[in-house]
Amino acid sequence: MPEQADDNHRRFGETPADERRLAPAMLTGLKGRCPACGKGKLFYKYLKTVDHCENCGTEIHHHRADDLPAYLVILVLGHFMVGGYMTGAELFDAPDWLHLAVWVPLTALAAFALIQPMKGAVIGLQWALKMHGFDGKGREEAVDYSER
Repeated sequence: MPEQADDNHRRFGETPADERRLAPAMLTGLKGRCPACGKGKLFYKYLKTVDHCENCGTEIHHHRADDLPAYLVILVLGHFMVGGYMTGAELFDAPDWLHLAVWVPLTALAAFALIQPMKGAVIGLQWALKMHGFDGKGREEAVDYSER
């Protein structure tokens, strides 16, 4: 097994020094902090990310957390809210309007509460995997078009 692996080979064994750990980066992003240092703020508005970390200077503006956070929120909330609705419908003999009056606002509030942490976790994922410019190279260096 070679010591260093290139992009065409899998690597097993010890982690190289420049590899970023996935779970801590995602948890830090989930908390709304910079995945690189864990101290700087990730958002300056509700869903607007900062251009760069105020603490360590890591550029964050090039992330691509577009639709995935919303899909993940739908996936998570769908299971809990539909399960809650079905359980409530079995346990309580309530009219449909009451179920709608309870579950629709509850789902909307939960979605608004989860979307920012989920977006932070996706940004942490992209940083840890060195995706979309988080590899420290410029776009021209990261993509080699000369071979095509």
